[in-house]
Amino acid sequence: MTSPLTPPPGLTVRPATFADAAAVCALLNEIDVLEVGRADTDLSEVQADLKHPEADLERDSWLMYDAGRLIAYGLLWDESGGERIDMDHYVLPGRLPGALHLYDLMEARAVERAAANGAARAVIHLHLNTAPTMDLDALRGRGWRTVRRHNVLKRALSAADRLPVPPPGVTLRSCRTEADRRCAHALLQETFAGHFDFQPRTYGQWLDDIDAERADWSLIWIAQVDGIGDAAVLRTHDARASMAWIAHLGVLAGARGRGLGSYLLRHAFGHYAARGRDLIGLGVDTDNSSGALALYERHGMALDFAVDTWELIRPV
Repeated sequence: MTSPLTPPPGLTVRPATFADAAAVCALLNEIDVLEVGRADTDLSEVQADLKHPEADLERDSWLMYDAGRLIAYGLLWDESGGERIDMDHYVLPGRLPGALHLYDLMEARAVERAAANGAARAVIHLHLNTAPTMDLDALRGRGWRTVRRHNVLKRALSAADRLPVPPPGVTLRSCRTEADRRCAHALLQETFAGHFDFQPRTYGQWLDDIDAERADWSLIWIAQVDGIGDAAVLRTHDARASMAWIAHLGVLAGARGRGLGSYLLRHAFGHYAARGRDLIGLGVDTDNSSGALALYERHGMALDFAVDTWELIRPV
C-alpha cells in the first residue's frame, strides 16, 4: 500500500525547472489537441510561468513520469497572500492513479501556503476545460465543485475588418512610454476590480505576470475621452499560433455607454486583420455583469470552447 506521499507503482515525481519548459509545452499541446482539437499553448507562455519571480518551483511545481514519459504537470501559485490559492493540473487521459496522487500533493501544499498566509482555510481554484482529460467524477469525489464558467470566443478576420473611426472625443494611443504602461496597469486594476477571481497586483507584479520583457507594447492601447481622461484599456498579444488574442478589455464605469468597448473590440479586429491574422479570440466570464458576453457576440464572436473554475475548500 502506498502512502499519500508515495507515487503509484511505476511513476516518479519531481519539481519542474526552467529547462523543462519545452517538455511541459509539448505535454500541454498534446492535451490541447484532445480537449479543443488543436495545439494552443505557446512555449513563451510556459516559460513565463516557470521563470516568474513568485514561482517556487522546488515546492510548488510537479512533473510526473511513467518510464521516462511525462504524463502530468502541476503548478501552484499564490497571488492573494490570503486564503485563495490557484493551481494548474494537467494529465493525460487514462492516468487516474497518477492524477489523484498529484492532487494529493497539490492540495496539501495549497493548505500549507494558506496557513503560512495566516488564513483559517485554503480556497483552492483550478481551471479545467468542460470536456477535460481529467476524470470529473473522481474530482467531485474529492470535494471539488464548479463555481464559474468562462467561454473562449473566436471570430474570423478578413480584409473587410478595417480600423474603425474613433467615437467623437476619443483618442487612442499605444503604450510606448513608461507612463503609459503604468496608466494601462492602473486602468486594468480599476476596471477589473469587481470581476470574479480578481487579485490586486502591483505594477511590478503585473509586469512579471505579463512577461514584460517579451511584451509587444504596441499591442496594448489606452483610450482617452475628452472631459474624462484615460478611460479604457485594451491589452492583446500575438504569441499564439492559432489566433491573435485579446487578453483584457476594460472601460471605467464613468465612461461606459459611449461605445468604447465596441470601438476597442473593432480596433483589435482591424489591427490584427492588417497583420495578416485570420482568427482572433478572447475569454469571457459568462456571469459578467457588465454585458461583455453580449457585446462580443454582437460583434460576431462565437463559442470555441468553455472552461470551468473548480473550487475546493480545506481547513488549515
